[in-house]
Amino acid sequence: MLGMILADAMANVGAALGAGIAAIGAGIGIGKIGASAMESIARQPESASDIRSNMIVIAALIEGVAFVALIVCFLAIFIQ
Repeated sequence: MLGMILADAMANVGAALGAGIAAIGAGIGIGKIGASAMESIARQPESASDIRSNMIVIAALIEGVAFVALIVCFLAIFIQ
């Protein structure tokens, strides 16, 4: 009985840590993309629209990966 409770608690802690790491990783990734895009636009202002559109696509892909990671963490909590 105690082993099942402990396993459930460890799954919840692992899921919470995973969700936090996924959110932090996505924030860092999008921040680096934004910084690099602004630096690129400052160097070549004539290609700002291309850089901006690529930045939005890559940021959306990073958010998608972070969302999948959060879903996996919630599944670890609710499905056992």
